[in-house]
Amino acid sequence: MITYEYPLSERVRTLLRLEDLFEKLAHFAAAENPLEHHIALVTLFEILEVASRADLKFDLVQELERQRQILLSFRNNPDISEDALNGALYEIEQASTQLLAMQGKIGQYLRENEWLMSIKNRAAIPGGVCEFDLPGYHHWLCRDVSIRRRDIGGWTKPLAPIEGGLAIVLRLLRSSGRPETQTATRGAFQLMLGGRTAQLVRIRLNENNAVIPEISAGKFALNIRFLTPDMDQRPRQVETEVDFELTLCNL
Repeated sequence: MITYEYPLSERVRTLLRLEDLFEKLAHFAAAENPLEHHIALVTLFEILEVASRADLKFDLVQELERQRQILLSFRNNPDISEDALNGALYEIEQASTQLLAMQGKIGQYLRENEWLMSIKNRAAIPGGVCEFDLPGYHHWLCRDVSIRRRDIGGWTKPLAPIEGGLAIVLRLLRSSGRPETQTATRGAFQLMLGGRTAQLVRIRLNENNAVIPEISAGKFALNIRFLTPDMDQRPRQVETEVDFELTLCNL
């Protein structure tokens, strides 16, 4: 199955982008090749840009506290496992504590590193990080893999509370919806929301079904068109029925 996610709020859009970037950073940082470590640094710079929203940390702390209060209301509920509840509460409280312990603007320590910022500025120029442009960076890329991994880990570690907080929020958001099997007639599907609100739309398709969803949503309706994934010309709406799984998620 292939899962497609569509955020219906700017906050969720930011969290999804950061989640994607943190996953890529972890992948490339764990590699050995200097070129992959270059990609890890470029990804770190992208995280810095996306996370520069002044209210990101506040949003995460606020949402975690809201979820903590909801979980506390389940105390002494015979249908809820106390061990599972305590584990979830502990995880949320730890994440909130770590976020609150972060000082200053997110990633400020990176902005104050002139060496890293010189790489960031040159990386924005096509071919701008050649060895003749940044010999010091070339020297670092030629150092032992253990040294490069140690450095990347040091630059990444202070952002761990952001990664941990958004992981909890997105996990709770994704688990909040109930999947429903739907069918798009001649490649089109519309759902009247009827007062329902959602922050995230999740669509799951059979991987053998060669279609991609185009999603648009307003206050009153959700519209989905299924298109052919043609890379040689503009995708066109299919004329067949498409079965898919739809989940509306909202915290």
